[in-house]
Order: sequence, then structure tokens, then C-alpha cells
Amino acid sequence: MIKPVVLRGYRFSVYNRIARVALYEKGISYNTEEIDPFAEDVSERYLQRQPFGRVPVLSHGTFDVYETAAIGRYVDSAFEGPRLVPLDIESLTRLVQTVSIIDSYGYLPMVRQVFAHRVFRPAIGEESDDSEIEKGLAASRTVLQALETLAAESHVLDKQSFTLADCHLAPMIAYFVQAPEGKAALSDYAALSDWWEWTSQRASVVETDPGLPRNHRA
Repeated sequence: MIKPVVLRGYRFSVYNRIARVALYEKGISYNTEEIDPFAEDVSERYLQRQPFGRVPVLSHGTFDVYETAAIGRYVDSAFEGPRLVPLDIESLTRLVQTVSIIDSYGYLPMVRQVFAHRVFRPAIGEESDDSEIEKGLAASRTVLQALETLAAESHVLDKQSFTLADCHLAPMIAYFVQAPEGKAALSDYAALSDWWEWTSQRASVVETDPGLPRNHRA
């Protein structure tokens, strides 16, 4: 008996999109349940699955997994399809390193500051803060340089193999470059720009684009 797959998440969350990209790459059919982590009435049932109230959660039958990096590893191991985790130790190490850089240092400045204040908030009629954009751009430079080094090294982000590193980074960059300042900043990094030109045309990235909301929060 085939166990159902359900992705519970927020449509406009980059982390939800990361999981969707991985599922698409593996060719997995799944259902979705919209969860707004900003809502005051997040259900107790959801909090049983994710005690911190964040998104997403992947359910495979009765097995629930949260934390997007863990979801990616589960998707790659539990289902048939192209491998998203390299076999050689150097590439695997760079994959883990890339994901950690994105989560630890990239998400806040690139998405919550630059994208949210330049693109997302204006799209839903909320005020933006230029000082937040400036701080985000300044912090993003170190992140982009670190990722540039990894892309130039070509263990991951190599424009040939598509791994969980690509799954994790693509939604972040997709949001970041919607801000004119983000797009300009990325152009200063040749290897990373080449990677994005290749990645942005991939079906899994194109088909998971959530667009912009009308009355949701980033």
C-alpha cells in the first residue's frame, strides 16, 4: 500500500518551496495543507507535528518530519528518483556546509530584510524600512562571497548535478533578486550568477514559484 505524502506549509515560505523543489526533483506526488505560521490560531494538531509552529512539515503516512534540511534528506532517501545527495565525501561536506551557510547567515538578510522590505511588504500594502534593506544588503555580501567560493570550487552548485544544496539555495536567491538591489549585488559574483542563470530555468524551480501574495505576510 502506498503511503500518502502531505506537505504542510505556508505557500510563500522559502522553506516550504525548498521542500517542494526536492519533491519535484524526485517526481513525488503529494498533497498540501496550508499552514500560516504567523496566525494566532495555529492548530494543536499542527503543533503536535511541529512544536515550534514553523513550516514546513512533511508527512509520509504516519511519519512526520520537520526542519527543512531533514525533510530534504528524508525525501532523497525514502523515495526513488535522481539522487540529491552526492556520494563522495568532499561534495557531501560542501552540501552540508552550503545549507548551513544559507540557514545561519543567508535567510535573515536576503529574505527577511532585502526581499521582505523591498518587494513583499509593498506588495501587500505594508510599510517597508530602507534601513533594514541596507543592513540586509551589507550582511548579504559576506554570504554571497562564501557561496561564490563554493560555486567556483564546483563540488556543489556546479550547473551539472542538482543536489539538496541547489534545492536549498534556489528559493533564497529567487526572492533576493526580485529586489533590484539584490539582483545588482548578485551580479558581482560571477560563478554564483552563472549558477543562478542555469538554476532559474530548471523546471523544479519554475514550477514551484509561489508568486506574490495579496493579503499574506512574508
